[in-house]
Amino acid sequence: MLSSAARLNQTGGRELKRIVFDEEAIAERVQSLGREITAAYPDGELLVLGLLKGSFIFLSDLVRKIDRPLQVDFIVASSYGEGTVSSGNVRLVYDPETELAGKHILLVEDIVDTGKTLNKLVALLTQRRPRSLEICALLHKHVAQHLELEAKFLGFDAPTLFLVGYGLDHAENFRHLPYIASLT
Repeated sequence: MLSSAARLNQTGGRELKRIVFDEEAIAERVQSLGREITAAYPDGELLVLGLLKGSFIFLSDLVRKIDRPLQVDFIVASSYGEGTVSSGNVRLVYDPETELAGKHILLVEDIVDTGKTLNKLVALLTQRRPRSLEICALLHKHVAQHLELEAKFLGFDAPTLFLVGYGLDHAENFRHLPYIASLT
């Protein structure tokens, strides 16, 4: 674990409340998820679809632990602005260019919070007639009132705090941290 001074250097002098998931725990869980996903998709085309920006570090580590052929593409949607609470207003910013029909689609998400972003994306992706559609989430807060599709592959149950690091941000800051920490 990094010393306090080193953590402050990484965060530009801003204090974090506590480290919730350290580098070692994340690496071990990503390795396990890679094995689970490999076993779940023995055949057919697999498209791993990363929900940007938050999933990019998780996605990068995850696809290297999946031991089968796959394709990677991205989708961009946003429900957070400068605040620490989801606005609930989901905007689709970038749509994948890859053909989705007939493929196994694994949507990779950094964190399941209100579920509004996921619900919108599940509806959109289902219309594209994939062979299957599943969700892999690094974190799940279990606060969503309704999810169209639960995460089949889950890294960690997360506390209902505002979390940053390992791709998760606050106003575009903290994504680069190698651990997940509480901002609040």
